[in-house]
Amino acid sequence: MCYFIITCWSLLWTLSSIATLMVVVISVMSPQWLIGPSRKFGLNSQWENTTSDDSNEHFNPTVGIFNRCTRLHRFQEVYKRENCATFVTGFDMEDDFFPHAWKACLFFFSVAIIFLLFTCITSLLSMCFRSICGKSIFTVSGLIQSIAGLMNILGLFLYPAGWGARRLNLLCGDKASPFYIDRCSIGWSFYVCVFGTLMAFGCSMLSIKADLSTSSRKVEEEVLEGKNLICVI
Repeated sequence: MCYFIITCWSLLWTLSSIATLMVVVISVMSPQWLIGPSRKFGLNSQWENTTSDDSNEHFNPTVGIFNRCTRLHRFQEVYKRENCATFVTGFDMEDDFFPHAWKACLFFFSVAIIFLLFTCITSLLSMCFRSICGKSIFTVSGLIQSIAGLMNILGLFLYPAGWGARRLNLLCGDKASPFYIDRCSIGWSFYVCVFGTLMAFGCSMLSIKADLSTSSRKVEEEVLEGKNLICVI
């Protein structure tokens, strides 16, 4: 007989698992990991000081793990709309344009996202199934979420290791080097990814409470009463 069991802890865990996946995906896909210094078209050098107060002539280029945002221009005309696109054509690109550290970073984030997607599916299935391969579906999912969190930590550590590439020298300055971004600043995507990593570990701990809540005496009593839909607050 199939039972549909929902508790406050299991529902919170399911919603948190879905939110974690969304947060990590948004951060990895965003080109706002690094924000370059303000630039103005028409200068002989990108680092030349400007005295113009026309904000339409200035922009801040940004770069992510595999994509970037800038403004296209034609002669002295600057388009107001940003142009965002990937700069990656393959993993065989030279280190100066797609750092090896960023390749590894993208790999670890991709693995983490796959793991988090799997746990989103298992969290939904946990309402009907309480075990997977003979193990508690909550325990297995919580373990995988912890591994996903570790993958994110590796990715977050490897991203600054690629700051010495030629691409970053052009964006941030010649002094840019691993773990030093010179004139650039860290964008919101990096911090969102850190938050998503903490959420992954938080979900892992929530899975323990969800497991205990679905195995409580109150749930067992309602199962013995023959109920198929069990909601426990």
